[in-house]
Amino acid sequence: MPVATDLPWWKEACIYQIYPASFKDSNGDGIGDIPGIISKLDHIKSLGVDAIWICPMFASPQCDMGYDISDYEAVYPPYGTVDDMERLITECHARSLRVLLDLVINHTSHLHAWFQESRSSKNNPKRDWYIWRPPTYATDGQRRPPNNWRAAFEGSVWEWDEHTQEYYLHYFAPEQPDLNWDNPATRAAIYESAMRFWLRKGIDGFRVDTANLYSKNTQFPNAAVTDLLSPWQPAFELFCNGPRIHEYIRELNQVLGEFGAMTVGELPCTPDVAKVLKYVSEKERQLNMVFQFEIVELGSGIIDRYNTVPRNWELTHLKAAVQQVQCFLAGTDGWTATFLENHDQARSVSRFGCDETPGLRASSAKMLAIFLAGLSGTLFLHQGQEIGMVNAPITWPISEYKDIASINYYNAVKNQTNGDAAALQRAKVGLQHIARDHGRLPMQWDSTFNAGFTEAVQSWMRVHDNYADINVERQNPDAGSVLSFWKSMLRLRKEQADVLVYGDFRIIDESNENIFIYEKKAGDKCAYVVLNFTREVRHIDLHSIFDIGQFKLIAQSSDHVSLNRLDPFEGRLYVKEDNNEAYVPNGI
Repeated sequence: MPVATDLPWWKEACIYQIYPASFKDSNGDGIGDIPGIISKLDHIKSLGVDAIWICPMFASPQCDMGYDISDYEAVYPPYGTVDDMERLITECHARSLRVLLDLVINHTSHLHAWFQESRSSKNNPKRDWYIWRPPTYATDGQRRPPNNWRAAFEGSVWEWDEHTQEYYLHYFAPEQPDLNWDNPATRAAIYESAMRFWLRKGIDGFRVDTANLYSKNTQFPNAAVTDLLSPWQPAFELFCNGPRIHEYIRELNQVLGEFGAMTVGELPCTPDVAKVLKYVSEKERQLNMVFQFEIVELGSGIIDRYNTVPRNWELTHLKAAVQQVQCFLAGTDGWTATFLENHDQARSVSRFGCDETPGLRASSAKMLAIFLAGLSGTLFLHQGQEIGMVNAPITWPISEYKDIASINYYNAVKNQTNGDAAALQRAKVGLQHIARDHGRLPMQWDSTFNAGFTEAVQSWMRVHDNYADINVERQNPDAGSVLSFWKSMLRLRKEQADVLVYGDFRIIDESNENIFIYEKKAGDKCAYVVLNFTREVRHIDLHSIFDIGQFKLIAQSSDHVSLNRLDPFEGRLYVKEDNNEAYVPNGI
């Protein structure tokens, strides 16, 4: 059934995320690069995706893997040059692939020229481009930061600057000072250097990093004490969604409107549906969609994200998280982004499926493909997800973890417990489950040395031990592979866009802790997604849920479908056609 043809391209799109350091090395230095991305564009196109999103490839000292930008208008030399980026844009457009870049504008690198000027003196014209505050003092005269907020990467959000005798704010690492968005000159420079420079070169949009952090509560009150072991406290409610945030995002949107560019914003710590809708409502003219984190943060530690154990959640929790992300589409003019993995998350097969045995790994990867492809909104696919890549094994030593968040968390546990072996083992278990490192392992292209990622003796990050079994070359000719299954699911999603992309979402049998069934409805057209999230065979009476005789089974992850019997990690997609000739999606 056709869908209205005047819709924005990004609504029915699948967008493929690329982590440059880990995608493909073209020159043998052990680090992925832009020419390497160009060399694999045909693979990306073959998946059936519509665009690529490239994680930061800008000039950077790489304290936080490029999310500490020292020059928005230059490229990190190991990745290539601006000329390489221009060629990538041209090659993508020649294949009808659009290009999104990461827009990292809450902070810069401490080596950015703006910050170098800002910290040079209190009288420098760019002093107010960042957030500086004088110290406070304890009763004994000891110098203290302005408040007790904890940084995302542990420690205080304030860093002392000896030269000017003040603290500067950094929500992330000390090497990532926060920009002062309250200064109009700062915002104007951001729009010109970080945005228009690349929009003029033909990119099609941005993934907007930490989109709700730009406006700060400038009173900087102390956060409530919830962690008795640390002087630094989580302060999510105090630094997110500040008083002028929507003013700033609207202004940003005006710049994008000059070029017809799209946006997907990162929206952490915002579970309230009404607050989310404020960002993505079409009439508000702010962001086209946002990443919400209810699903991917499932089972994370409450105070410390990594203070957890595997499968620390129930299926009813996952259902509630999915409902939270899907619910505000019905009857609104908002939109959402659908994803299970990215560069900040562990692999979905390891988290929600089974990565321990090859058979169940492939089954759960296919089941999760059906699960994700049936959800409404714009779909995002992370590199390696299409072949079912999994987390690094628990046997790897902690030295293999490269991410600043992982390293700082492990060291914080070591310091707090005086190196207690049991505490460190628990920390390692938590990291092996949900560390950001897992989504950053090198892409597995073939079964040759280093998975075909690089010809270097040593890659920047260790290649997974299972690359001979899980790689693109092995799966490409196999009609039963995870890769082939993902291609078919992306094709089906486009063919059934009216109900899969735009349909209203409803969970069936919410209390069931083993089977996840949801309904998608668009006009008279209906689809049912049936998923077994366990390692065991499960029995269910599908006749009691819907008139199965009127539905066609269009996707199944198991080779042996038995109507009311679900194999371990089996997924199915049933669709019932309607008789309408055209369907206009809700909210259009």
